[in-house]
Amino acid sequence: MSKQKTLKSSFSLEGKGLHTGLNIKVTFNPAPENFGFKIRRIDIADAPLIDAVAENVNATERGTVISKNGIQISTIEHGMAALYAYEIDNCLIEVNAPEFPILEGSSIKYVEKIEEVGIEEQNEEKNYFVIQKKIEFTDENTGSTYVLLPDNDFCINTLISFNSPILSNQFATLERMSDFKKEIAASRTFVFVREIQMLLQHNLIKGGDLDN
Repeated sequence: MSKQKTLKSSFSLEGKGLHTGLNIKVTFNPAPENFGFKIRRIDIADAPLIDAVAENVNATERGTVISKNGIQISTIEHGMAALYAYEIDNCLIEVNAPEFPILEGSSIKYVEKIEEVGIEEQNEEKNYFVIQKKIEFTDENTGSTYVLLPDNDFCINTLISFNSPILSNQFATLERMSDFKKEIAASRTFVFVREIQMLLQHNLIKGGDLDN
């Protein structure tokens, strides 16, 4: 069995929020064994903690949103992906806004910071979620389908199909998580021009621009 891991030291990233347009600072800190991922909203009185677990996800429209007791944090997917890819189990994340900064629109800045501060092995063994049979789920809002199959290794196959002459059918595979930095981390959030007005009307992408 593998041991749990955390960061060797803290790191911070600053930038504007994709949806709020706010100037945001997020700090990733080492955490003790069996702590998991927890996000602290330091901009709110009493600095509430939100567990970054699937049970707390309440929206996935243009980003992953988690909430607890009416407090939420959004656009966490790039940071969470980097932590998972580097096999980090325990991390306390502090943020001074209702979302993470979008940076340049990908996970690469998080990856670079994780490599800069380093990773520390802990004493406790990792806990694994083991897929024992096929699990399939379809999101009725988007039409996206997710299929999980038992395997000895973790790999991802993904297919996208848009009604667009620019971006129609595309297929990608991540066979080893060790390839995350090279193959996935710099993949950027994107939007079709035809969607921009609708997103603005829904009070989203206030911080969106050609840099992110």
